[in-house]
Amino acid sequence: MKKADIGLIGLAVMGENLVMNMESKGFTVAVFNRSTDKVKNFVEGRARGKNIIGAYSLEELVASLSKPRKVMMMVKAGQAVDSMIEQLLPLLEDGDIIIDGGNSHFPDTMRRTAYVESCGKLYVGTGVSGGEEGALLGPSLMPGGSVQAWESVKPVFQAICAKVEDGSPCCDWVGENGAGHFVKMVHNGIEYGDMQLICEAYQLMKNVLGMSADEMHGVFAEWNTGELDSYLIEITRDILAYKDTDGQPIVDKILDTAGQKGTGKWTTVSALDEGVPLTLIGEAVFARCLSAMKDERVQASKVFSKTPVTFIGDKKAFVDDIRKALYASKIISYAQGYTLMRTAASTYGWNLNYGGIALMWRGGCIIRSVFLGKIKEAYDKDPALQNLLLDPFFRQTVEDCVQSWRNVVATAVLNGVSVPAMSAALSYFDGYKCERLPANLLQAQRDYFGAHTYERLDCERGEFFHTNWTGKGGSTTANTYSV
Repeated sequence: MKKADIGLIGLAVMGENLVMNMESKGFTVAVFNRSTDKVKNFVEGRARGKNIIGAYSLEELVASLSKPRKVMMMVKAGQAVDSMIEQLLPLLEDGDIIIDGGNSHFPDTMRRTAYVESCGKLYVGTGVSGGEEGALLGPSLMPGGSVQAWESVKPVFQAICAKVEDGSPCCDWVGENGAGHFVKMVHNGIEYGDMQLICEAYQLMKNVLGMSADEMHGVFAEWNTGELDSYLIEITRDILAYKDTDGQPIVDKILDTAGQKGTGKWTTVSALDEGVPLTLIGEAVFARCLSAMKDERVQASKVFSKTPVTFIGDKKAFVDDIRKALYASKIISYAQGYTLMRTAASTYGWNLNYGGIALMWRGGCIIRSVFLGKIKEAYDKDPALQNLLLDPFFRQTVEDCVQSWRNVVATAVLNGVSVPAMSAALSYFDGYKCERLPANLLQAQRDYFGAHTYERLDCERGEFFHTNWTGKGGSTTANTYSV
């Protein structure tokens, strides 16, 4: 019997579609699921007549694989992954490869890589983006882990992933241990930001301009032909056109409470750990939290008076202002996300290819867009680019959009429309380009109540001072000042 090229554990929708994708690219795939009836139903149904081998135990799965064995887990992140690793290790030989394709937290992947390697095996933690359609037709893949594993998994991964116009695969090696899952985490954080920005644009058109779903459908359709061309703009266009059975827009009937799986929160917490101002994505996460407080919001809406809408300007011109505000804010989101990746790469010793990451995100994934091509160009020109805003293209683009951006945020505030992501992005931009922030006063406050010291403008950096502000304190300092 022919041995399988790769094994896959977990036949939920993503797992099934990845198997079908692999088989369509010429690979023989062995499959296993904890509920073995799923294996039977799959191989006798959707997989009938294809080069897919059903296994009804882990021993059977491992025995069906060619060496070095490659076993990909598509199971729920967390304890289930650790449990499956423990079950697989005794069945595998040195040099065999365990792959985690779930949304695992990168510290877990770092720990698992070290553990599996200590047992003589290899480990890959790969981000998989694109949803069920991407899994079937070509996802974006972001693998990291044991470097020695890459040559074995590369032919499969680069065959099944999405491709950009010139045929380049939306998959390449990201880095050691948890680098792949870290990049996927940041991808998901940016996804949170993109979605929130689009929702704010929708809210402004709906509540300030009084536009119908059909009118907004037309706007998003137009936007999808320009610099905002992306998967999320495309699906927003389609959602706004979709009618319920009574002919009314179904979007207006959906409860306004958003769910989340945790990757946006992880991104924000990681930014706090690294000291990176990831303000837009943080606000996108908090916006989902606020949306979940539905009953409280309904109660508050009855207590507080509504802010009257007073917009009297040119409706078409304001829609274009919203487009520019959305585009400028999107640039900030990616600038912050890339700053987080650069900082974490330094912390964990990863050698990340930032232009390559943009290429991986160009196709297959949820945040795919033409915009990412400009990011790749920026990092191809200057691999050491400190901040995306300093690239000439993005600098000029933000300059061109900033007046519209300010107009949109100001109009939202005056009309009582919450735009947390757009306004956070604008505040970050104003702070980033400000030569002198009020942190001098803040540091004086810290020194006053806690003797945390400060540096002076008229002295060299690295020389610290303390003032006896009240005349009652001494010269002892806290020695906790850090930047």
